[in-house]
Amino acid sequence: MNLVSILEKATASPHDLNDSELGFLLRLNSKGELDALQKAAYTVKERHIGRRVSMRGVIEFGNYCSKNCYYCGIRSGNSGVKRYQIARDDILRMAKWAFEQKYGSIVLQSGEIKSQENTDFVLDVLQGIKEFSGGELGITLCLGEQEPEVYEAWRSAGAHRYLLRIETTNRELYGKIHPPDHDFDVRMACLRSLKKLDYQVGTGIMSGLPGQTVEDLVQDLRFFVEFDIDMLGMGPYLPHEATPLGQGRKLDNEFRQRQLLLGLKMIACARLLLHDVNIAATTALQALNDTGREKGLRFGANVLMPNVTDTLYRGDYLLYEGKPCLDENSAQCRECLSHRVHSTGETIRWGEWGDSPHFLRVKNG
Repeated sequence: MNLVSILEKATASPHDLNDSELGFLLRLNSKGELDALQKAAYTVKERHIGRRVSMRGVIEFGNYCSKNCYYCGIRSGNSGVKRYQIARDDILRMAKWAFEQKYGSIVLQSGEIKSQENTDFVLDVLQGIKEFSGGELGITLCLGEQEPEVYEAWRSAGAHRYLLRIETTNRELYGKIHPPDHDFDVRMACLRSLKKLDYQVGTGIMSGLPGQTVEDLVQDLRFFVEFDIDMLGMGPYLPHEATPLGQGRKLDNEFRQRQLLLGLKMIACARLLLHDVNIAATTALQALNDTGREKGLRFGANVLMPNVTDTLYRGDYLLYEGKPCLDENSAQCRECLSHRVHSTGETIRWGEWGDSPHFLRVKNG
């Protein structure tokens, strides 16, 4: 295959790469080839989004979880986790700080809980945010699988984006990283419900999972096209020693380099395939390399999600080992990321929702 012709094809229009071409791009390894891939992905990003980065302040408001996923550090079966639930007024205080600091949007994230009490709690928080911000603060939810009526209630209360990662579209692999009571079809049904309710729908996968192939990743990318997603929050798999999947796996240099490179190639391929969606440079990239998030921006990402949770809680929300920025307070995180973004030549979109161009294009016809 000819790299130059593939990249020319990919930059010209979305959805044109076939499976063989995507697999070819994901197998690139030489510096020259990777530089060409990065340049092409950045060109597409610049065309559709500009040299601009949207910021989402993440509030991890609770680590209780009903799920027992084999890769996750806050899985219900991990008895070593100190569980917490942040009070409503404290969540609103963190959200108000983010609003005053010109974060256009926040992400409310927690472990997955399905109960009327949790539904009402989130509704109360959403209404509080809407009240103090006059509806000006954008809200993304990342609260797992819920019933359609719960999604609808939260949408009506002011949430307008929802992130629900599929993790992998290979059903067999999905079954290996989840307990038997976790159902791929339920996850898919939730994504379809979110679409019907006019959320900006985000999903994503973990790249570099044990047993995952390049062909699996190609099908993940194909799924993003077929499902017509608006935003992507995907990143490299990182182990946690207190999980079945992470036992005995170490973050040595070889592992770090391999996972980082694959994560960056997935961002670039997603940008070349989808063109105008929002793509996050996730914290996992920085866990692998100090400048991992900046690299993500250069490979085509356009969203950063700094943590604005009080430092008191951050060490207890560890989905994987090596998570960065646990000791930096919210103001320090804001300043640090601002410098990091400016070092790439990008501009931060302070005070803007940063909606997905794809979502707006489809909605406006």
